[in-house]
Amino acid sequence: MVVIPFENASPTPGLEWLGESFPETFHEQLNSPILYLASRDERLRAYDRQGVPAGVHASRATLYRLAEQMDVDYAVLGSYSYDGARLTAVTQLLDMRAQKLLPAVTESAPLADLGNLQSALAWDLLHAIRADFSVPKDKYVASIVPVRLDAQENYVRGLLATAADEKVQLYREAVRLNPAYAQALLELGKTYYAQHAYEPAIAVLSQVQGSSAVAREANFYLGLAAYAHGDFAKSESAFAFVAARLPLAEVYNNLGVVVARRSQRKAADYFQRAIQNDPSDADYHFNLGVSLTQVGDRSGAARELRSALDHHPNDADAKMLLDSVTPSAGSGGIVPSSTTSKVPFERIKRNYEENTFRQMTMQMGSWAEERFARSDPRAHARFHIELGKELMAHGFTTEAEAEFRHAAAVDPSSTAPLTALAEDYDARGDAAGARTQAEAALRIRESAEAYLILARLDLRENRTDAAAQNINRALQLEPGNATGQDLKRTLAAKLAEKAQPLSQP
Repeated sequence: MVVIPFENASPTPGLEWLGESFPETFHEQLNSPILYLASRDERLRAYDRQGVPAGVHASRATLYRLAEQMDVDYAVLGSYSYDGARLTAVTQLLDMRAQKLLPAVTESAPLADLGNLQSALAWDLLHAIRADFSVPKDKYVASIVPVRLDAQENYVRGLLATAADEKVQLYREAVRLNPAYAQALLELGKTYYAQHAYEPAIAVLSQVQGSSAVAREANFYLGLAAYAHGDFAKSESAFAFVAARLPLAEVYNNLGVVVARRSQRKAADYFQRAIQNDPSDADYHFNLGVSLTQVGDRSGAARELRSALDHHPNDADAKMLLDSVTPSAGSGGIVPSSTTSKVPFERIKRNYEENTFRQMTMQMGSWAEERFARSDPRAHARFHIELGKELMAHGFTTEAEAEFRHAAAVDPSSTAPLTALAEDYDARGDAAGARTQAEAALRIRESAEAYLILARLDLRENRTDAAAQNINRALQLEPGNATGQDLKRTLAAKLAEKAQPLSQP
């Protein structure tokens, strides 16, 4: 799906930024493993190829050609108007497969309720695409915490700004107004990184919560900023966060670069994973060649360096290193130590290709599964768990359950798929199913997460003794667990309420 910026049908000045806010909000809410939404960068590239200025509202014929060029299934068109009291937005879904423009849907609300209005429109679009979408509209809208209007305005104006200093100012204001605004934190951190302001980039990107939809991208840039700043431990941790969730070649490569800087011996393993995922990238072969050179495997290094030169024949560093590890004629097979000591540094990758990867995985499911199968079972299962959680967040409960069950089959020794299933059942109101899955997880291994799911179910059923036992077991495993501490306070309040004497008449 591509969402075209909405057209301003209102004469009220100062509201032009709203047009870009609709694609941004829909991308945040609708982008999922089931539905791929083109990013703003992808849309702008398509505009450029069509020769359409980004700020111009093109004709429907031009927009149709743009959607056709992008090879999308759906294009979202819309407009908005403001009468001084209420904002009204109208949207239509263009079904490219059926070559049909669906009937328009309209939502209206006070301008201050822009977030809820956009969530309602997002639900309208989902329902138009999937008539069996099971989440009621009011529940869907209530489940999404809207961004403050002034914070969203600063964020969108930051996207539209062309000067880096102006972007920083606007993103900083968005974060000041809404400190948990993950998208604003990401863009601010990326802007700092592009300016080589690595310390502020690290500080900002570290604030993105791990549960956020942009956490993977934020950690990728956090890894780059920490690497550039010389904090290799933080860089390794950030790249490892991404690698545990997505088997991207550039992430495995960067993990190899960082662990090599930390003088660890497993760098070659990461470079080999990168090559398995993308054998055509010369830098991955070059980096493995460097790594093998450092451990004295000259034949292996020569093989990888030749592969690098096959893909990039003018690579001077690869040629120099290959010459240094290859015995010259008349040398008796001996490589001079003075040449092998001058080993170049490995190359880090600055391109983050999650969007490209997600497009390929949606279009080539069986190929993607084969690619994941090359990962260790834990990483493979983790990917499906993360997919399941994203699906749950978007209301696709049936698909989420399938992902969790697949994860459990991939890694039967892990409790994470079963606790995720328990959360899924609990969210659907199936307390018995949630309890069964949490207990199954505990039969594999004790975990605070499973105990706390049981405690939450116990509290709901007024089984205070059982709840107390499960909370205590969880806190024995993880004394600092915030959810456990919250449940302990909830239990204490419940017990205090029960202990109150009856009031006298």
